[in-house]
Amino acid sequence: MITLDQLNAAPSADFVALLDGTYEHSPWIAERAAAARPFLSLAQLKHALASVVREATRDEQLGLIRAHPELAGKAAIAGELTAESTNEQSRAGLTACTPEEFARLQQLNADYKAKFGWPFILAVRGPRGQGLSRGEIIATFARRLAGHPDFERAECLRHIHRIAEIRLNDKFGIEPVLGNQIWDWAEQLAAHSDPGFKEQGQLTVTYLTEAHRAVADQLARWMREDCGFDEVSIDAVGNVVGLYHGSDPAAPRLLTGSHYDTVRNAGKYDGRLGILVPMLCVRELQRAGRRLPYGLEVVGFAEEEGQRYKATFLGSGALIQRFKPEWLDQQDAQGVSMRQAMQAAGLPGTLAAIQALAREPKHYRGFVEVHIEQGPVLNELDLPLGIVTSINGSVRYVGEVQGMASHAGTTPMDRRRDAAAAVAELILYVEQRAAAVPDVVGTVGMLEVPAGSINVIPGRCKFSLDLRATTNAARDALDADVQAELARICARRGLSYQLTPTENASAAPSDPAWQQRWERVVQGLGLPVFRMPSGAGHDAMKLHEAMPQAMLFLRGLNSGISHNPLESISNDDAELCVRAFQALLEQEEL
Repeated sequence: MITLDQLNAAPSADFVALLDGTYEHSPWIAERAAAARPFLSLAQLKHALASVVREATRDEQLGLIRAHPELAGKAAIAGELTAESTNEQSRAGLTACTPEEFARLQQLNADYKAKFGWPFILAVRGPRGQGLSRGEIIATFARRLAGHPDFERAECLRHIHRIAEIRLNDKFGIEPVLGNQIWDWAEQLAAHSDPGFKEQGQLTVTYLTEAHRAVADQLARWMREDCGFDEVSIDAVGNVVGLYHGSDPAAPRLLTGSHYDTVRNAGKYDGRLGILVPMLCVRELQRAGRRLPYGLEVVGFAEEEGQRYKATFLGSGALIQRFKPEWLDQQDAQGVSMRQAMQAAGLPGTLAAIQALAREPKHYRGFVEVHIEQGPVLNELDLPLGIVTSINGSVRYVGEVQGMASHAGTTPMDRRRDAAAAVAELILYVEQRAAAVPDVVGTVGMLEVPAGSINVIPGRCKFSLDLRATTNAARDALDADVQAELARICARRGLSYQLTPTENASAAPSDPAWQQRWERVVQGLGLPVFRMPSGAGHDAMKLHEAMPQAMLFLRGLNSGISHNPLESISNDDAELCVRAFQALLEQEEL
């Protein structure tokens, strides 16, 4: 085993020798990283090595990729792999392929090499470090074979960094025990899924279904039995609430948490990460027999996604008196009202019981939330953690442009009233206008030509519009410009339109003091501070209406994809997230 003290004190040649094998046949990475010493943490060393590769030339990066062997390739058969690669491929079962699996891998290797010109790279020990199955490897191989060369080159490098991370853990004798616990808890929660999805191996947990109640019960059981919370309850909207008392009962509490419901065919970490991380922090405090000077309240919010009922942020909204009475009479697709669903779940189903959940802001220090990024930025920058500066405000519309349906062959081009062409023009404008301002985004996500036909000019075109920005002013300016452009397009083309608002959410800038606390803990881990907006909405934006809030993002793998089964995190990143939360709790000024 080696230590950071050894690395920091070693002559450059010895530094390189100690890190031999971390990056396959590429000692130049360690040679250049040596100049960044001293390293305060293993995380800082890992980032320094990754930064060397990021700053390398394209040819050097390709050389690094090509230094890696094929999976179950000729070198593996001949026993010519490095000890590290032999161990990794063996742990993933690639030395025990069936004839069919071996043939499939050989064909994939050949197809991939022909398309991209380098070998397929995959960290076969996986995001948990215990090894992917051969089925998972083959499925990932086939999926990535369809990728773009620029993306695949970057993805190969990201997997090389993950391979290096696991090898460094082995060299240092480090096991991310806390990160493994987060991973394992998430896996256990993912065993519960709604009917029709579970049978297909898909994760879907919508409000107050049997699977939803099972997740709530599991969270409550872990809080009570494994983590040592002093008080655990499931409240009138289904929130799971755990309280760990502080040494000073009169001190304002810190509130934290996230949601445990999911979208349909979801990933395992959206929302749930923000419940599991503080739960684990409480477990570690309780095992050490320690109390913070203040109480910590962890809430697993019952609903954020609005999948079963049109009532987003129901769980967090109830805590700040934002539950709308009319929601109780909403019906789901099967005609079950929210009130009936609550009563069937053993909840009161009364407005009075829900209103009683409101928290008094003066009794809280603020609200903090950790969340998977749900985007590609941290992943592309090789950064495990990011500091959220603001949660974007948004406006949404559903719209329709009306023109004239007419014959595609007989109507001259200068006499058409094409509704779809107008919306296409609007889409391009939204793209150009949003791209012109930092941290502003615009999307037309739904597009429909009702009763469309291949030989008929579209007389109607329905569309959606989603506009977001880090400030209300930037959002409103984008909104005004887009609406003005839609009016101009339709006037020029002789069309009419309707635009119906469906959502208007204010931006939620992070509280400066809390944001700085997150920044200090990230720096304390030896990582650079990277500030970024959140394009997605979170429970924190509801609590923002009542108390100061700030968020920490955790890198997502697979290009940061979320709301998707490919959503993933690594155990090492989860470990850093837990360590960051622990350090936040220990800051003296709290």
